[in-house]
Amino acid sequence: MSTTVIESKDQVKPVVEYSPVKEFWTNFKRKKVALIASVFILLLIVVAFIGPYIVQYDPYEPNYDVILEGPSAAHFAGTDEYGRDIFSRLVVGTKISLLVSFSAVFLGLIFGTVLGLISGYFGGWIDKLIMRICDIMFSFPDLLLAIAIVAILGPGINNVIIAVMIFSIPSFARLVRGATLNAKENVYVEAARSMGASRTRIIFKHVFPETISELIIFVTMRIGTAILAASSLSFLGLGASPETPEWGVMLSSGRDYLGTNSHVVIMPGIAIFLTVLAFNLVGDGLRDVLDPKTKNS
Repeated sequence: MSTTVIESKDQVKPVVEYSPVKEFWTNFKRKKVALIASVFILLLIVVAFIGPYIVQYDPYEPNYDVILEGPSAAHFAGTDEYGRDIFSRLVVGTKISLLVSFSAVFLGLIFGTVLGLISGYFGGWIDKLIMRICDIMFSFPDLLLAIAIVAILGPGINNVIIAVMIFSIPSFARLVRGATLNAKENVYVEAARSMGASRTRIIFKHVFPETISELIIFVTMRIGTAILAASSLSFLGLGASPETPEWGVMLSSGRDYLGTNSHVVIMPGIAIFLTVLAFNLVGDGLRDVLDPKTKNS
C-alpha cells in the first residue's frame, strides 16, 4: 500500500532570522583587499604571541662574528651592527609595537568615548568646556604633542603609551560627540526619557550603541597612527631603550648604515609600512561595510 503526499502550493516559507554578524561577514568578505589585510593582521597577532618562543636567535645577544651581514639562509633579514639577527628582533618587536599601539588606542577610546558621550548628551557649558579643551589639543600636531608629553614624563614605553593615549582622546571625543548629538534626537531615546529612564541608562543603553560602528572604523585606523607615533618617538630616543627590539629603535640604530648596509633600515621600515597599511586597508573596508553613508553606494 503506497501513500501519496500532496504538498500545498501555498506552503509557508521559513522565516530567515536576521543576523547582523552574518550580514557584516557577507559584505566584508567582498572587500578582497581588506580581507587580505585582515589575515595579515591576524598573522601579526599570532606572531606577537608565539614569536618570542620560536625565534632561532636571541634578539638581545650580540654576535660579533656576523656583524652587518646581508640577508642569507642563516639570517633571513641579515644582522645588525652588533651581529644580532634582524628577523628575530622584528618578530619579537611585533609584540612590543602592537602592545604599545593597542594599549594607547584603547585607553584613548575609553576616555574619549566617555567625554564625547557627556559632551554630546548634556550640552551646555560642559559641552563647551570639553570641546574647547579638545580644540586646544587639536592645535598641536599629534607627534609634537606626544614629544612634549614624553619630554615632561621622561622616555620609556609606558610614557609613550600615555602620550599616544592623550593625543588620541580628543579625536575619539569629537567623533562620539557628533554621533551622540544625532542619536539623542531619535524617537526611542525620547520615549525612554519620557518613561523616566535615568540619564546613565539612556546614554549607555540607547545612545552609546549608535556610536559603535563609527568607533570600530576609527579604532582600526587609529592603531596604524599609533604604531607610527610610537615608532617615531622611539626613533627620536624618547621611547624604548636602545637594546630593545622595537621597530623604531631598529630604524634609529641602523640609520648610520643606510648607505653601506641598507638592510638594517629597510627591514624594520618594511615591517612598519606593511602593518600601518594593513590597518588602514581594514579600516577602509570596515567603513564601506559599516558606515550607512557608504555601504549602499
